[in-house]
Amino acid sequence: MTPVALRILLVEDDELFRLGLHTRLAQEPGFTIVAEAEDGETALDIVNQHPLDIVLLDVGLPGIGGIETCRLLKQHHPQLPVLILTSHSQKSLIARLIESGANGYCLKGIASEALILAIRSVAAGASWWDDTATKQIRALFQEEATATPETSTDQENCLTKREQEILALVASGKTNQEIAEALYIAPGTVRVHIHAILQKLGVRDRTQAALMAIQKRLVSPG
Repeated sequence: MTPVALRILLVEDDELFRLGLHTRLAQEPGFTIVAEAEDGETALDIVNQHPLDIVLLDVGLPGIGGIETCRLLKQHHPQLPVLILTSHSQKSLIARLIESGANGYCLKGIASEALILAIRSVAAGASWWDDTATKQIRALFQEEATATPETSTDQENCLTKREQEILALVASGKTNQEIAEALYIAPGTVRVHIHAILQKLGVRDRTQAALMAIQKRLVSPG
């Protein structure tokens, strides 16, 4: 049985970069570029018209911009993974990406093999933050924890031992399938647990759950 191709929306205003990226992704088995857009407004229209598995979104778009586009995408399609493409990785930008609901980001100079892996990982439900972003995210949360000390007792008590195990694996970037294999349970069971975790923590997706887990020290940041 032929695997279903990942349906990708490519949102990039630089025509040459977009063409090069399209050409590379089109060569990858199992990838289908469903549509392209040069701005956020067009991207939002396309998302409402086509079934998609992931959106590759340039952060420096004209019009409403990439950050606002991501926020609106996640507001109306919370389960649709969004992988940001950017030329910069400042701490302030990473914080805004987290707030907008992005599932991760890649620098535009990333090797194509790494980009392919990032796309597959994010489409499978994992998050993708490089070492620089991960360090900045942890530093940001440590600063917040120092400024406003708070206990994680309530969150810890509301999660079962199994849910805490699964949350730790989610925070490490594992997909549902990888979690299932690590814990010797069915992928469907993992999905049920993750749904319960999201409900208990009051977050909308696994990326926010993972970030909260690090922030509240529900799991070790590693």
